[in-house]
Amino acid sequence: MDLNLKDKVVIVTGGARGIGGGISESFAAEGAKLVIPSRPSAGTEAAIAKLQETTEVLYIPGDLTTPGFCESIIKQTVEKFGTVDVLVNNAGINDGCNITDSLEKFQQSLSNNLIHVFELVHYALPHLEKSQGNIINIGSKVAETGQGNATGYAAAKGALNALTREWALEFRMKNIRVNSIIPAECMTPLYENWLSTLDDPKAEEQRISNMIPLGERMTTTAELADLTVFIGSTRSSHTTGQILYADGGYTHLDRKCTVK
Repeated sequence: MDLNLKDKVVIVTGGARGIGGGISESFAAEGAKLVIPSRPSAGTEAAIAKLQETTEVLYIPGDLTTPGFCESIIKQTVEKFGTVDVLVNNAGINDGCNITDSLEKFQQSLSNNLIHVFELVHYALPHLEKSQGNIINIGSKVAETGQGNATGYAAAKGALNALTREWALEFRMKNIRVNSIIPAECMTPLYENWLSTLDDPKAEEQRISNMIPLGERMTTTAELADLTVFIGSTRSSHTTGQILYADGGYTHLDRKCTVK
């Protein structure tokens, strides 16, 4: 199936590693041009170099929470490619901000996970209107299920779901679609780092996998990426305001089915 994405300009925040890296690879495979704002690191630069073997990539090193950086991303994208077709708000971190933490830490958590989304959409909107493009927000099941010790992250991801519906309604007359993709348990470098802090990482990984109804395994980055790319394509041209779960049924299905 031709997704009509060849030469489309796609911004993927945090698009060098983890879920974002998978999304970038999937868009690149369809011939899209990529813009990847990401904090610089050796791993990021290696990932960018690999993507450049497949497609044209504009790598913009920096921190999304830095004042003026989001505006600069849109400006550089338009200067380089002339348009914005798809904006994927992927970057974020489950930073463990809890109710017992300071107001400053809570505000930082919102900055890490939500404020830059507003900024990017704010500056990209005129260009998305011209291209009749679309926005895809990468959320989290934490917005619906809770997690514990994640007050900041839950607040940000809950707001992201609300904004998906609000913006889908608000932007409908501009022919801009807005949707969310929701992961649950997916192995990423950040997930691996968390597991490594435990006494028995393998046992914990298996325990979590066993609770996932479909296949009793974690969702792969490729599975999340391919859904994201399909939703971002014209093959999904009448899909908007949707919150889509690529999670093997983890969020909504009764996990008693996994008990042997």
